[in-house]
Amino acid sequence: MSQEDATSQRAWRANCSFCGAPVEFRSAASPMAVCSYCRSTLVRDGEALRRIGQSAELFDDHSPLQLGVTGRHQGEGFALVGRLQMASEDGTWNEWHALFDNGRSGWLSEDNGAYVLGFDAATSGQPIAFDWTKSQPGQSAVIDGRAWTVASVVQASVKAAQGELAFLPDFKRRLTVVELRNPQGEVLSLDTRDDPPTRSLGRAVRLPELALVGLRDEHEGSVSKVQGQAMACPNCGAALAPKLDSTKSITCGSCRSVVDISKGLGADLDFYRQDNALAPLIPLGSTGVLTIDGKKDSWQVVGYQERCDEPDSQEEEQTFWREYLLYNRRLGFAFLVDAEDGWSAVRPITGVPSGRGDKVDWQGVSYKKRFAYPAKTTYVLGEFYWRVYRDQRTFNTDYAGQGSNAKAQLNREQTGNEVVWSAGSALEAHTVIAAFRINPADASQFRRGSTLLSRASTSSSWNGDVSSWLIIGMVVLMVLVMFSCSDDCSDVRETYGSASTEYQQCKSSRGSGGGRYHGGSWGGYSSGGSHK
Repeated sequence: MSQEDATSQRAWRANCSFCGAPVEFRSAASPMAVCSYCRSTLVRDGEALRRIGQSAELFDDHSPLQLGVTGRHQGEGFALVGRLQMASEDGTWNEWHALFDNGRSGWLSEDNGAYVLGFDAATSGQPIAFDWTKSQPGQSAVIDGRAWTVASVVQASVKAAQGELAFLPDFKRRLTVVELRNPQGEVLSLDTRDDPPTRSLGRAVRLPELALVGLRDEHEGSVSKVQGQAMACPNCGAALAPKLDSTKSITCGSCRSVVDISKGLGADLDFYRQDNALAPLIPLGSTGVLTIDGKKDSWQVVGYQERCDEPDSQEEEQTFWREYLLYNRRLGFAFLVDAEDGWSAVRPITGVPSGRGDKVDWQGVSYKKRFAYPAKTTYVLGEFYWRVYRDQRTFNTDYAGQGSNAKAQLNREQTGNEVVWSAGSALEAHTVIAAFRINPADASQFRRGSTLLSRASTSSSWNGDVSSWLIIGMVVLMVLVMFSCSDDCSDVRETYGSASTEYQQCKSSRGSGGGRYHGGSWGGYSSGGSHK
């Protein structure tokens, strides 16, 4: 094996023992690598490489990252030298091995459409005082004298690997991965790979802050090339054309079926059919300039979903709202929420607010709980970075900012294995109208609350006023969405038809409800899993 100086570190090279291709090690501490030609898993054995197996083929998700990308973090240079592709029942995500010039290893991981950079954390040497492998999302924990909140508990495995890694992965073993967060915006990850568990401590980062060089071409990194490969809707056969590198679910443009593409090309694609609804107020693909999380930038609408709450009794009123998934190549994802009490824009946060019960604090702002309710998704369009399935359910808690921060909003959303917090602020309707350059004739559809209906009831020119007809359309859409939320007879309808006696009897047996009012979720969506 030869060795030579290379910039600030040395490289070790040898030939793959299976195909003979050259394999390079940037770090003397790396025990293994995956041959880029034959995917052989190779471990260092003295001055040679020993093949111990073969890595599965990577699912090409067209991430903007790739091996060889260099960057800087806190003044120190690094290079991406390896990748793990992790898999759980909710899809796949990447963990990129970042090797720093000082020899330190870190992991750049996908996290709810954003990124976290983490490092192995020093410990006090004391064991974790609770059974962390059986912890539950939302549970409080103290580890090494610091307070944490469990964010997710996931069963995952290493699906594939690429390049040089800091440890030898077990492709056959299923791991329990637990992620905890704190009010300082930190992420602590534990997994059952080692005993005691290795602890990785990280923070959210934005790719522009890392001064990355060598990213995939901007067009290739933001627009997925899977549309040029064989991918057909499993329901109607129409071509599917995902445009984002992180898409895990996509709606067929022909039959509106929701298709799970998280398992990659060539896999059997799961899907479910859904009834057509009216088009969203802001068309998919629209681009607008909004200030979100204190930063003014351009955002594109890539997904749309209709959601509703599920009242505890028939005496309570059922409410609905709509969420637009926004995408920015440099900043990631955000949500634009259209609820009955107005518009808001939010983004998932890395940390977790401090406090319990009805009052919490986040980044110096105090919030008070307004509503807590179960919710479900009833209709979707476009692309999503999480796996979408029929009647997806969450439990939501909304918080409103106090005092001078009355427009500030927090949302806590919990699925079976994960809690996601989102933060943002309320928006005026005219801000949304201006941002997406809405036609003035359509502007009335964006106003919420009593104003909408009062304008409809006092209009003196229903036959000649185009905006009045648009209001009628808006009311029809509200009725349709409420019907889809409360209709639990969809399976009967699909089997016997909407005009059948069976379906009509099913609807009659469900009854009707009414009674309470709230504005709906303030955004965010649990995608399941640890880093994803």
